[in-house]
Amino acid sequence: MLKSHKTRRKATTATISTIATTAIGSALSATDIRLAQLHAWLAQSCFKRAFTLAPASADASFRRYFRVTIDGKTFIAMDAPPPQEDCRPFVQVAALMREARLNVPQVIAQDIERGFLLLSDLGTTTYLNGFTADNPDSLFSDAIDALILWQIASRPGALPPYDAALLQREVDLFPEWYVGKHLQTSFTPMQQAVFTATSKMLIDAASAQPKVYVHRDYMPRKLMMSTPNPGVLDFQDAVYGPITYDVASLFRDAFVSWPEVRELDWTIRYWERAKAAGLPVNADFGAFWRDLEWMGLQRHIKVLGIFARIYYRDGKPHYLKDTPRFIQYARRVATRYRELGPLANLLDELEGRAQQIGYTF
Repeated sequence: MLKSHKTRRKATTATISTIATTAIGSALSATDIRLAQLHAWLAQSCFKRAFTLAPASADASFRRYFRVTIDGKTFIAMDAPPPQEDCRPFVQVAALMREARLNVPQVIAQDIERGFLLLSDLGTTTYLNGFTADNPDSLFSDAIDALILWQIASRPGALPPYDAALLQREVDLFPEWYVGKHLQTSFTPMQQAVFTATSKMLIDAASAQPKVYVHRDYMPRKLMMSTPNPGVLDFQDAVYGPITYDVASLFRDAFVSWPEVRELDWTIRYWERAKAAGLPVNADFGAFWRDLEWMGLQRHIKVLGIFARIYYRDGKPHYLKDTPRFIQYARRVATRYRELGPLANLLDELEGRAQQIGYTF
């Protein structure tokens, strides 16, 4: 039986003992202090009877998720250790998304100071794991409808701005972490000039777009196959910014690629529905497509830096293997537009560097 997060009941020694010895997988250390604290919080604040925990999913950040099972029902416990993480944006954005009629986890209990949340469970199958040969059109149709609901609900001041300063900090991750740490080199003065000029063009183009709520990671790995479909996860970094950002994230994903003809078809479907819903998309689809491609390029440059940082700073190697996908995305866009030609040449030079030192794209 669940209890309100305001209730504080001291767990019995027997209950604590039962919980503390719960098997949760060999990947977790017996000396995991945060996990012991999470156990105790769940026992004292949420449940009256013994429960089990199992790892639910990994995250690129410091957050961890565990599936809690009690009496055949499941919940999700989030461990977001302060000061690296802050649960408050998650709680705030979850409320905004529920107001917009999206299917997001309900916050059942919370301890913001210690970084613990108990959430409803949206299931175990992400879009990424649930794709078959026959269902992408249907799944993406649902994702487009949910995205439009989210964007329609937008209002200034509710979320942090996705402004030029933040966009610049993101692209600066590329020379610091991907070029510097991963490729073990640095830009020549000419390369730096190319990167600086290209970054300014991309940021200026993004800043000129109409502004809406932006999930900031709206991709198949963060969407769950559920009823109603999709369930939406990991929205705590949401901002108020360019209207094409989440569309680019959805169809040019970090972990799965699609033929460009399908990207184009799904983008047209979004654009038509967005226009019908009254969203401020460019009336010229060609101009909208260009905005999306340039916005996507900014994201791809950023993610290359992020994936390298996750490996070299945080010791999580499995993200780095997907960097070739982002190089391919970036080169495809850079070679398509005359203004971005110098960036295409820069990427070719970096590819040669990677091959020289044993990295492959």
